Amino acid sequence: PPPGRAAVRRGSWALPAALVRRGGLVGGRWVETAAAFPVQDPASGEELGRVADCGPAEAREAVRAAHEASAAWGRLPAKERSLRLRRWYELMLENKEELARIITAENGKPLKEAQGEILYSASFLEWFAEEARRVYGDVIPASAKDRRILALKQPVGVAAIITPWNFPSAMITRKVGAALAAGCTVVVKPAEDTPLSALALGELANQAGIPAGVYNVVPCSRQQTPAVGEVLCTDPLVAKISFTGSTATGKILLKHAAGTVKRVSMELGGHAPFIVFDSANVDRAVAGALASKYRNSGQTCVCTNRFLVQKGIHDEFVEKFAKAIERELHVGSGFDAKTTQGPLINEKAVEKVERHINDAVSQGASIVTGGKRHSLGKNFFEPTLLSNVSTKMLCTQEETFGPLAPVIKFDTEAEAIAIANAANVGLAGYFYSQDPAQIWRVAEQLEVGMVGVNEGIISSVESPFGGVKQSGLGREGSKYGIDEYLEIKYVCFGGL
Repeated sequence: PPPGRAAVRRGSWALPAALVRRGGLVGGRWVETAAAFPVQDPASGEELGRVADCGPAEAREAVRAAHEASAAWGRLPAKERSLRLRRWYELMLENKEELARIITAENGKPLKEAQGEILYSASFLEWFAEEARRVYGDVIPASAKDRRILALKQPVGVAAIITPWNFPSAMITRKVGAALAAGCTVVVKPAEDTPLSALALGELANQAGIPAGVYNVVPCSRQQTPAVGEVLCTDPLVAKISFTGSTATGKILLKHAAGTVKRVSMELGGHAPFIVFDSANVDRAVAGALASKYRNSGQTCVCTNRFLVQKGIHDEFVEKFAKAIERELHVGSGFDAKTTQGPLINEKAVEKVERHINDAVSQGASIVTGGKRHSLGKNFFEPTLLSNVSTKMLCTQEETFGPLAPVIKFDTEAEAIAIANAANVGLAGYFYSQDPAQIWRVAEQLEVGMVGVNEGIISSVESPFGGVKQSGLGREGSKYGIDEYLEIKYVCFGGL
């Protein structure tokens, strides 16, 4: 492959050499570093290539590049920014197969899911290309005759974007689309497990005519992450931080951001309840449960972590859910067409699932199906269903982030809401009911930012995505998403 590119061939599939980059992207240039870190295929453990290990110096350089590009980008007419974002979106669609292969290689998710992620990811660029032209200010009636009051919306400035590995493309465009539409420039720090998707987006941004310095990427190893994160959160030239990841890391970043009073958006951990009431259509609830729990092998921030099933239909639900898991889920390499469950991201993730199952079984939970590492070895784990689960077990107290579905039996609606709301986080919640009065009551009482009623998959570009309590601050996507990157400036026009 040409310098700065990495091509990898594995049997029947190859990574697209034209989109696989190994350097960081700073000020429109691909930069190499003295050290590089390996990116591994979580299915085989094989190395996909080595990527530039950026440190604090490269991070500061990227911030400067973004700062230098921000004045011109912010002053471009909104229509111009819109056209560039639109072109970036079109290039993503033209390269969707190649981009999906990169995701499956570095993240492990089934190719069909990766293709779905690329369409979802591109849709944020399309949406915010359109929203760029709808940043409206106000003229406010003044109390004095000789004054006029204006409210203008202006870009906040440089935004630091820190993203996770579970949606290595969509978590970037959901933030960057809004930032660029508002007139901000960005420095992206992708997760160390999945930097190739962020760099591929950079290659396409360059092709789309996004000016140098507007979209910068500083990939780095786990060792460099704390230092790079600190630069991005403390550098006075950075005006805004948008982070998706764990609540624990979010709290560290918030402390760093406090020093210079930066704007922050945080999309942090969830602990989603999925409540099935006696009035539910059980077959639809099972289908929704399967989709919500096992997408990306249970590694999504909005996937169900606790199932609460009312006693009247509990046994029927568990039996049908177990059958659906055994019939419809197939564990294997993401490049195998029949796979629905790829590997977990790494060994640490597998160990956490094991720990949660062992803890539950030691306290009296029963394994209905699954329960152990898959015969394929490595990071593969069997989709697992537990019953006789209590609220004292680890799997109902912390986020598992893996293919484990624990079922708690409950009696009354009030009891279910109390269990669901006992968590200190609140990202998504789901429930199945066919009683309209109950639907209103429960939707309003669940302490979460997003509610799925008789639906297991709720994310869409038009909807405001975000949580309450310790699940975060701010909203992404939707008409509200661009507000996170805008300041309101009041102009008093006097002496008229």
